[in-house]
Amino acid sequence: MRPLAVIGNVNVDLILGLDAPWPEMGTEISVDSDELRIGGSAGNCSLAWSAMGFSHQIAATVGDDVFGQWLRKGFGIRAVRWQEHAGATTVSVGVTHPGDERTFLTTRGHLPKMRLDQVMAALDLEMLAGGIALVCGSFLTDELTIAYPELFASAADHDIRIALDTGWPVEGWTERNRAATRSWLAACDFALFNERETTSLAGIADVGEATRQLQAGMRPGGIFVAKSGALGALAATAGEGLIHAPAPEVHVIDTIGAGDVFNAGFLAAMAEGETTATALSRGTSAASSAISTSPRRYDAKPRHRVAEAAR
Repeated sequence: MRPLAVIGNVNVDLILGLDAPWPEMGTEISVDSDELRIGGSAGNCSLAWSAMGFSHQIAATVGDDVFGQWLRKGFGIRAVRWQEHAGATTVSVGVTHPGDERTFLTTRGHLPKMRLDQVMAALDLEMLAGGIALVCGSFLTDELTIAYPELFASAADHDIRIALDTGWPVEGWTERNRAATRSWLAACDFALFNERETTSLAGIADVGEATRQLQAGMRPGGIFVAKSGALGALAATAGEGLIHAPAPEVHVIDTIGAGDVFNAGFLAAMAEGETTATALSRGTSAASSAISTSPRRYDAKPRHRVAEAAR
């Protein structure tokens, strides 16, 4: 199996369950539930890999406050080489609404200060050689994002395949953000975007066509994946055309982090040498298991057949 690593945003998530309309300014309401937990795309992926039993590295940073200490403790030995920034750790408050809708309020905190030298200090590139590194949270990690060309070059020097999940840009898909993302894709072997990110980045309403177009701008042999929630996931490859994996029907409890869990299942399968179709199935199964269980389980065993490739 190829070694695995994840690089990027780890932060604190406070999840509040709101079974009512958004409150008016100056008022107070009670909520049904609350949960303080480790969050961020990189953090969620690492937790999923750990639950699945996959050894991996994680490169992240934290603030020098009590939340930073709490995050370090949550990752144990994997956080030994993390560095701290002066100031507060990034906190994201997620408010869930009826019908699976969600609203997020996120502080900038430590994430914009994360630097390339801190990533390199947290990783053992020799042990990761020949493996896969997932890079997350591109529009939150300002200083690191500027250094992506150097990061990707270092990965290439060690035969490390890069997977990218940028997340949604805070200011939206401006022409500048589109151009930057396309330049990153040119150095990537895997792209893991949700459906709305895919169509917005490509400027094409049809997710299949958008997926095809974006895959064409990746490294030779690259795989572009569009995650479509309850509809499953779609992948475009140069040799296989479009491949679709449906998601099993489940009773949804909590969808936060579902895309990150998909990333964990998909990339673990690719690291094991599985086909794209099997990896898609593993990713959708893992995400479906996570969103339908409490406490969460991360069952990556496919419970459905993958659709034949659409060419």
